[in-house]
Amino acid sequence: MASPELPQSATDNVIVHIGSGAFHRAHQAWYLHRLNLQGNPHWSLAIANIRADMQPVLEALSSQNGVYTLETVTPEGERDYETIRSIKRVIPWQPNLDSLISAAAEARCKIISFTVTEGGYYLDEHHRLDHSSPDLLADLAGARQTIYGAIAAILAERMARQAGPVTLLNCDNLRSNGERFLAGLLEFLHTTGQTELYDWTCTHTTSPNSMVDRITPRANDALKARVKQATGIDDACPVMAERFIQWVIEDDFCAGRPAWETVGAEMVSSVLPYEEAKIRILNASHSCIAWAGTLLGLEYIHQGTANPAIRKMAFDYVSDDVIPCLTPSPLNLEAYRDVVLARFANPFIQDTNQRVAADGFSKIPGFILPTLRESLAGGRQPLSTAVLPALFFVFLQRWHAGTLPYAYQDGTMDIEAAHAIFADAEPLKAFCADRMWGSLSGAQDLQSAVEAGVKRVQAWLAAQDR
Repeated sequence: MASPELPQSATDNVIVHIGSGAFHRAHQAWYLHRLNLQGNPHWSLAIANIRADMQPVLEALSSQNGVYTLETVTPEGERDYETIRSIKRVIPWQPNLDSLISAAAEARCKIISFTVTEGGYYLDEHHRLDHSSPDLLADLAGARQTIYGAIAAILAERMARQAGPVTLLNCDNLRSNGERFLAGLLEFLHTTGQTELYDWTCTHTTSPNSMVDRITPRANDALKARVKQATGIDDACPVMAERFIQWVIEDDFCAGRPAWETVGAEMVSSVLPYEEAKIRILNASHSCIAWAGTLLGLEYIHQGTANPAIRKMAFDYVSDDVIPCLTPSPLNLEAYRDVVLARFANPFIQDTNQRVAADGFSKIPGFILPTLRESLAGGRQPLSTAVLPALFFVFLQRWHAGTLPYAYQDGTMDIEAAHAIFADAEPLKAFCADRMWGSLSGAQDLQSAVEAGVKRVQAWLAAQDR
């Protein structure tokens, strides 16, 4: 069913969001829409991209004046439809990003938020910029292809216009996402010699950490057909998601913010315990199930979750290694583990292994490496955790051989270097020496753990053939 119309009122404050993908429109845009429906229409969204690959979405949104349909579904298959109206402006993509820069430099823009995926920050384990990325190197030379080049250009324009302070709100699955982004941005400004802008950024911006959660699969034609049947609307850019939603945000906004807490967001002093639980339990387990399910020839996450052996891999990883690392915690980690697995089992989400298996070269260091490192440092053998990179290793073997059932997508993978791993005389050793492992790269403890994991995975796969 469609949502009621918003009250007619001028918008006083704008959030410019970079990243028009499905997750933002199922999550942050939904929260603001719900807030506006309460009769508080003083905030609106302007949406943009820094790359051309989402141009069809921007065009579809523009043709619908920013309005689209959100379908949510419960584990029992109950579907609801909501017309989301919080996006009031669709900013066209341009190679030089001039329209985005101008919009975000307006004084009424109080928050610049972004979802550019975990791999879009080019950071190593020490929160330092990874200068091996061609895109980042291009921006360091003056281009605007990454979030750093784009935000630097926006802030330079705000400084020139005296547009006032602005909050930079990271909404990606990145640990300490606000802190890490700001550290990367300041390093970017320092490296490019923008001293005045560096100082201005330090005094005119904040970048609070946040934790976001809502499973949002890619849209398909079946979704459009359901929306048409349920609402009578031919929606060119609908979004579907699970009913569950969570947003935890550190309350550190330097230019005001919407009252998100009135529509279910949690405003806190620190997101650390929430984000560690979410990244290590939900995100890492999601990847585990996607890689394992792909190896069995399964298409969807719920199919892998229903497989006892795959479910046990995820369950054991959390129970044996993650919970000891995160204890003590203010959260009930066992209960959270069980809720996560129940959400993954939702057969109506139809979330594909292809989507969740993507970007392994950034998910290993972001989601899985911390538990490996802390377990080894504590003298514990992370046997259950080692199964996850082992699954990715075998998954990559099939990618190298061209036998995956779909095209693998990885924004940070060096394709030649990845193929070279399996051309090496010792592929597993080469895999464990990759730079994604940070300070553990090449460590014998890491190689021994992953080798044991690979043997377990190979034995499991061999048993499927018998």
